[in-house]
Amino acid sequence: MPPVLTSRPPARIMDIVDLVEEYSPDCSDLLTKAYIFTAKVHKGQSRISGEPYISHPLEVARLLAELRQDPETVCAGLLHDTVEDTATTFKDINEHFGNDVAELVDGVTKLAKIDVSNTQVRQAESYRKMLIAMAKDIRVIIIKLADRLHNALTLHHLPQKSRERIARETAEIYAPLANRIGIGWLKGALEDVAFKHLHPKEFLEIDEMLRDGLEDREAYMDLVMERLKEILEMEGIDGAASARFKLHSSIYEKMQTQNLDFHQVYDICGVRIIVDSVKDCYAVLGILHSSWTPIPGRFKDYIALPKANLYQSLHTTVVGPEGQRVEFQIRTLEMHRVAEEGIAAHWKYKEGDEVNDGMADKFEWIRRIVESLNEESDPRNLVDSVKVNLFQDEVFVFTPRGEVKSLPRGATPVDFAFSIHTEVGSHCVGAKVNGKITPLSTLLENGDIVEIITNPHRRPSADWLKFVVTARAKQKIRNWVRQEQKERSLTLGQELLENELERFVEKKEVASYMKPKELKGVARLFGVRTHQDVLISVGFGRVSARQVVQKLLPEQLVREREKREKSRLRRLVNRVSRHKNKSGILVKGQDDVLIRYGKCCQPIPGDEIVGFITRGRGVTVHNESCPNIKSLMDDQERLVEVSWGEVDKDQMHLVTLVVEARDRPGVLASLSAAIASCEANISRVAAEAAQDKAAIRLDVQVHDLAQLNDVVKRVRDEKYIFSVNRIAPEVAPVKGKVPQIPTE
Repeated sequence: MPPVLTSRPPARIMDIVDLVEEYSPDCSDLLTKAYIFTAKVHKGQSRISGEPYISHPLEVARLLAELRQDPETVCAGLLHDTVEDTATTFKDINEHFGNDVAELVDGVTKLAKIDVSNTQVRQAESYRKMLIAMAKDIRVIIIKLADRLHNALTLHHLPQKSRERIARETAEIYAPLANRIGIGWLKGALEDVAFKHLHPKEFLEIDEMLRDGLEDREAYMDLVMERLKEILEMEGIDGAASARFKLHSSIYEKMQTQNLDFHQVYDICGVRIIVDSVKDCYAVLGILHSSWTPIPGRFKDYIALPKANLYQSLHTTVVGPEGQRVEFQIRTLEMHRVAEEGIAAHWKYKEGDEVNDGMADKFEWIRRIVESLNEESDPRNLVDSVKVNLFQDEVFVFTPRGEVKSLPRGATPVDFAFSIHTEVGSHCVGAKVNGKITPLSTLLENGDIVEIITNPHRRPSADWLKFVVTARAKQKIRNWVRQEQKERSLTLGQELLENELERFVEKKEVASYMKPKELKGVARLFGVRTHQDVLISVGFGRVSARQVVQKLLPEQLVREREKREKSRLRRLVNRVSRHKNKSGILVKGQDDVLIRYGKCCQPIPGDEIVGFITRGRGVTVHNESCPNIKSLMDDQERLVEVSWGEVDKDQMHLVTLVVEARDRPGVLASLSAAIASCEANISRVAAEAAQDKAAIRLDVQVHDLAQLNDVVKRVRDEKYIFSVNRIAPEVAPVKGKVPQIPTE
């Protein structure tokens, strides 16, 4: 049974020792020694509540003892804050309590001294260390969860902002972790205490309604238990039954997700039945369904298909006595032990014991998390990867050989392929779901049989990032895309640099300047490390080939060549080029970069803009709202920060407007007059009328966004005008056509 967490006396070391001695004798000396050490180093420290600090490690140790953890884990629970909050070192713990306990304490210790100013990065690094330690020894996370639960139970002593931050982290990270390792009561306790602080008003409302009907619910559960006992005795099945009640957070979640009123939540009460064997589980299920009417769609068999956290049980809801719904959970004693203690019930701690291969497969999700942690550098992606792997919503699908694979809900055949092996995912070209060819973006459902079609010559597509959901698939695809981009840029950069060198030296001399030693010598001048990085930068467009040549060749040689180029014709070309390329765009950290405007959106001065490196062609500037740039956001390495600098005030920019108006004589004339009053110019007009409405397309030349806004305002103020919208050139009608006029 889960411990009662409220209104209980403070934890004492003798009670903790007695609890552990019940299942692991001869632990008294170790735990007493750890208590004395902790009390000594924390002496004089207090919690925000005013209690002596030693009360916290004692409460954590009691929770671990109630979880029936081994003495070393309980010992580490007593010591878990000593390295972080006192002068104690890892070496001190190792000397006094051994390496096993020291490793556990180190795994739990936060990265309090990490030199990172960004809170999100610091939080991500803390998760990284904790979860990597957890993959090595699952006991680390059990200690951390006990620590978090006691801290959460005392949140009312903290300022509101801190309470909300810790409560949100508890709900988003630690409760899913507790669920993942299968400690259901701990997951529920963490969710409930987080809910209390994140939604205090809703918590109090549900609490009041639960108290109002408590006597009636308890009386009804007594009736159900009495009937159940009679039925089981009649069938000769020996089983123990107990009532269970839904938590505040679970009730609220169900009300929100199913749009229910409190009185429409019928499964607030439930019954748990524990029997001797799996055979008896299914026998009890049959008895319940023959005694009361089962509700369709409310039966789940977690015995045949266990959850990823090893949870096993049969769930069914029936219309019980007096026509009220009752949920039943049926399991064996061993299943119940795993549900209460989690996967730690299977973890071996003693020297020489190893987790068998079958059990090791059950911890695949931990390895998936650690893979994403090791490969992901962006803290936002890192935290998201952890959350995706922790969330409990899963689908179970099958390989053609009948092996079960657990994936997050929303997973696709590509996620499935990468869950089998990186090579399978990388060479995936198609999929069969239940024997039928389906798109790779198909959402998988419970029970689907998935077969992956591969081709050794195919590689991952960046488009897959739009629909895959697992951290493993995302990371492998990103890695391949980055590598492919580097290889292409390396080849292109080499060609561009060789061509540029041929303008200054004889072709036979080019190879001597392209040697790794020569390129590495100028690498640091461009903020890179290797000779390949120099070529990749040229290929990406971050650095121009001319800039590299100027650093590679003797200054006098470059000056003489440039002097020869300054012929009369060359000067004329340069004048034209300078006039043409005066973009008024500033690229952060770069000079002498070719600027092009995206034809798909044609930004004008004043628009919010973003730059995208186009290999070998400089930087293309897009409007921030351009649909094309949104599809390129995954390629972060090629995005650059740009802004409007000094622009040519005489230069005009073309924008396209679509005006919807009432079809009346003189509308076009009034539009032309309004636009002319803003000193803007109309270069093309096309119109179409139907059903008393007119759609008018205007290509207007303006200096900047401020003038465009003035034009739009003047046009909207005209009589008979319904709407004025700027549209992107790619969606603008061609050859004078206008958009179809909306009809009623």
